[in-house]
Amino acid sequence: MTELIATAKRLGFHGMVAHWEDYSTQPWLQNLLVLEEEERQLRSFARRIRDAKIGQFRPLAEFDWTWPKRIDRELVEELFTFNFLSQTTNVVFMAPNGLGKTMLAQNLAYQALLAGHDAKFVKASKLLDELSACDGAHARKRCLRKYCGVDLLLIDEVGYMRYGDHHADLLYEVISERYQNRSTIVTTNKPFKEWGEVFPNAACVVTLVDQLMHKAEIVVIEGDSYRQKEAKERAEAREKQRTEKQTNLASRPVSNDAKSGSRSAGKVAVQGGAK
Repeated sequence: MTELIATAKRLGFHGMVAHWEDYSTQPWLQNLLVLEEEERQLRSFARRIRDAKIGQFRPLAEFDWTWPKRIDRELVEELFTFNFLSQTTNVVFMAPNGLGKTMLAQNLAYQALLAGHDAKFVKASKLLDELSACDGAHARKRCLRKYCGVDLLLIDEVGYMRYGDHHADLLYEVISERYQNRSTIVTTNKPFKEWGEVFPNAACVVTLVDQLMHKAEIVVIEGDSYRQKEAKERAEAREKQRTEKQTNLASRPVSNDAKSGSRSAGKVAVQGGAK
């Protein structure tokens, strides 16, 4: 009974709690509270999924661990225990194009949502453009609060474009605001020593990288592009189908009607020649 009244308080059924003696003996009470709590959890998860904007992604079960030449699988699997969230540790997936760094990060964010955490996915270009477009300090603070207030922020594709000093300052503001307060996941195609090329002449790059790396798990993935591998396999499969189709057509026996047609055509040709 103590558990039921605690559930009623948690759900905000204050009138029921105030008149608990009237409701506590009702046979439908427990089912009502259980159903209401489950429904609220489902609505909460749906809202967090919508707000996270993770987008479409392939499930972790489809990740080919044998393809990369280098990946610390044990470290990646450890991340899915979410100990890094309780320790406000950052995660950096560092890899060339097509090796699944975004796929792993999206799966991590999705599982964090399932575990009850808030998360948000955003490409670096969209984040910086949105902050840059803010009209005035108040609007920028409101935008920063949107990205800095979630338990887990996933910033995708840092390093794919070059940015000016102002954009570097904005990214630093996000990382600095979350530093040692909340965890951030970053995917990048460049090692940290090359971030100066992404933000050329920006004075804050060294400090930005320092804060991001401090208490961070770095997942380095090396190898050839898996997307190129899949594209090559699709092309080879199409070519194989075409070859098999041509072989089947060439080996198909000629019907009697076709033979008769051929003989008739030959006779007409001969007669025509005689004229």
